[in-house]
Amino acid sequence: MSNTRAADFTARAEAAYLGLAIGDALGATVEFMTPREIRAAYPAKRGIHREMVGGGWLRLKSGQVTDDTTMSLALGNAILAAGGAVRALACAQAFDGWMRGKPNDIGNTVRRNLITFRKTGDPQAPLSEHDAGNGAAMRVLPVALATLHRNEAAVRAAVRAQAHVTHNNPASDAACEFLTLAVQDALRGAGLRDLYRQRIRPFVAAHPEFAFRPRRRENPSGWVVETLQAVMQALLDTGSFEDCLIDVVNRGGDADTTGAIAGMLAGALYGPASLPPRWLKALDARVRDQCAAQARALVQAG
Repeated sequence: MSNTRAADFTARAEAAYLGLAIGDALGATVEFMTPREIRAAYPAKRGIHREMVGGGWLRLKSGQVTDDTTMSLALGNAILAAGGAVRALACAQAFDGWMRGKPNDIGNTVRRNLITFRKTGDPQAPLSEHDAGNGAAMRVLPVALATLHRNEAAVRAAVRAQAHVTHNNPASDAACEFLTLAVQDALRGAGLRDLYRQRIRPFVAAHPEFAFRPRRRENPSGWVVETLQAVMQALLDTGSFEDCLIDVVNRGGDADTTGAIAGMLAGALYGPASLPPRWLKALDARVRDQCAAQARALVQAG
């Protein structure tokens, strides 16, 4: 690989990771609100939430992130400690350590299955039809970066190794694998049309429950199907990183996670120049530095 190509991969990887954190922090403010409630809360902004101001039900500081970003960082550290390998036990131990640190937010499925891991030592949660939440999908970015140059079968296996620690479910698996491969396509230079033709359309054809037309998905829940429907709509109906994130978080619902997932995809797709400087400046400085440094390290490890 040429130095120029490697530098572009790294820059896009950083943009994807920073995009994840930006989307998380932006969306957390309006998490669990409905679109109508968001419009009523921002009359001076034409009913649109567009600035990183903190608050929300978690009462966050401006630029503070939630579990979407902090779990991703914990996973990335585990992958780096294993020399770039994605090992289920190391992932489970990293998530358990993260939970012991008393994060500001944690999903019910994540908590339940990490408690089970503590009791059994088994890093794979039981297969469950009820664990189709978005908690494994929100943290796939470190896997995407670490496996960027591996074949698709190896990528899918790595995705499931981390996902099954907390979410052993077919819908979750499908979403996690799709997102990882889509991010990798974008990092390699695929445009939005390419992403639709090569990745999104085949994914929906294979998993029709994720179909996202014609109904607009508003107030998406934590169910991974609704999460991806909102994200894919926002990505395809806009043409920039900023417009994509504003679109998706103003749908309300699980907005920190839809924001984080849309942010990682749009960051990889549009690159570092697309990230609004005001959002980068507002993002927690420590998180900003951790995301950028880990992105570089994961690309190098891969």
